Amino acid sequence: MGKKNGKRYKSDYEKVPSGPVSVGEAVGLLKQFDSTKFDQTVELVIWLGIDPKQADQAIRGATSLPNGIGKTRKVIAFCADDDVQTALDAGAIEAGGDDLVAKVQKGWMDFDVAISTGAMMRSVSRLGRVLGPVGKMPSPKAGTVVDDVAAAVKEYAAGKIKYRNDDGGNIHVPVGKVSFETEKLTENIEAFLAQIKAMKPASSKGTYIRKACLSATMSPSVEVSV
Repeated sequence: MGKKNGKRYKSDYEKVPSGPVSVGEAVGLLKQFDSTKFDQTVELVIWLGIDPKQADQAIRGATSLPNGIGKTRKVIAFCADDDVQTALDAGAIEAGGDDLVAKVQKGWMDFDVAISTGAMMRSVSRLGRVLGPVGKMPSPKAGTVVDDVAAAVKEYAAGKIKYRNDDGGNIHVPVGKVSFETEKLTENIEAFLAQIKAMKPASSKGTYIRKACLSATMSPSVEVSV
């Protein structure tokens, strides 16, 4: 049970089914847990049957869930001077070119998502060692290297999520809040699972989705039937 071994957590842990349940049932259980009495983020973890070392089996991208995720995100935009005000008006907390690159290079990281135009990537590429390890490096595959800066800023500020598998073949994503209606949380989770299923690499052999689990920030996890 790890570090989450308080009385509420232990009580909830005893309620967890021994096997997978439907998405709707898993959401219902989370809402009944004593450890979810305040509005926590609901997280989905998917263990994939891929070889993370093979580039052609990497699973990464970005998506907007049908009902959002219940929080806004701090977005910055690397763009030309002509686009700076447009990006700020769209919701970016910072926007700029080489000046913003220099600021990040010096250690400023108080943002969730970095967006860049293609033209700025020559300068932004210098930040690979800084932003890459924390998953904030703009990338065409992740949908964060764009032509329309304003549209991208609006989407990510409103909760569009980026995802990519880790070295163990797992994907972790927020899918909403405990306070969401059961139907809306269920719809978000099923939409994301469907997207991941559709992305199965041709070179991946055997079981593709090995396991999926749902949990709130402070709750035990419940295995979801996939």
